[in-house]
Amino acid sequence: MEYYLVVMALLLGMELLYFRVADRFNIIDKPNERSSHTRVTLRGGGIIFYVGALVYFVASGCSFPWFMLGLTLIAVVSFVDDVRSVPQKVRLVFHFVAMLLMFYQWGMIALPWWYVVVALVVCTGIINAYNFMDGINGITGGYSLVVLCALGYVNMQVVPFVDEGMIYTMILAVVVFNVFNFRRKAKCFAGDVGSVSIAFVILFLLGKLMLETGDWSYIIFLVVYGVDSVLTIIHRLMLHENIGLPHRKHMYQLMANELKMPHVAVSLLYMLVQGGIVVVYLALPDLHYVCLGGSVVVLGCGYVLFMRKYFRLHLKIV
Repeated sequence: MEYYLVVMALLLGMELLYFRVADRFNIIDKPNERSSHTRVTLRGGGIIFYVGALVYFVASGCSFPWFMLGLTLIAVVSFVDDVRSVPQKVRLVFHFVAMLLMFYQWGMIALPWWYVVVALVVCTGIINAYNFMDGINGITGGYSLVVLCALGYVNMQVVPFVDEGMIYTMILAVVVFNVFNFRRKAKCFAGDVGSVSIAFVILFLLGKLMLETGDWSYIIFLVVYGVDSVLTIIHRLMLHENIGLPHRKHMYQLMANELKMPHVAVSLLYMLVQGGIVVVYLALPDLHYVCLGGSVVVLGCGYVLFMRKYFRLHLKIV
């Protein structure tokens, strides 16, 4: 317990130190027509996720070095992108290299090449989807907290797949970030460095769990984000839009912008839905794939009904 109190204090101090650096070098997020916020706010507070992983790496005697190298690469290019725009091709190269390092840490490189190619595409898509979902106060930190707690429970009660210290340290990092972001007037935003880094960490843990158990239904831990992201992409393709451009068409964006729901309330809703799905899933170990399929269907129907009723409000504003 004393160790984690020290880690908590260290992470809090590092976050406050970053605020001074960000303020000194004007690393800020200015609202634009695509934003869901209206105040100039410090950007990149999610760098604490990388710091948390680094703290665990050092304290554990350099566990998972290839994963940590991949996380460093993806965090660096994301932080640079927060400060100044990085070409998409450059970002993609860094992402692919980081993924390959993570696969090597998993032991996947020995598998047939097409396994690696498919995993590369899927994992890159998941990380970018996680990044796209970062748009309102509390949603990245809150959702990540639910997923990490679920992984911690599985690691402790179902099957040990990783050192518990890694999960607990990342939970503390998320809690520290939430202190400054999960509120009505956020002190900081995660930035790409935050959303991409925590996505990479969660993907590493989730992938390790699935490879350990052979149960791919654990992807349900990301099902709320997954359904929202995939159906939003499909919706935008139906509207003949360039899916690579920024937008405000995610369900949570319509809730916050068009329906004027408080950011914290929307983030809590996403947390509660994902948390409820996890609870049901873990309570029914013999029906994991039924739970996954049922969740996708229910969430998908909910998304379609919501858009049919409220998307017209977005069209009026545009």
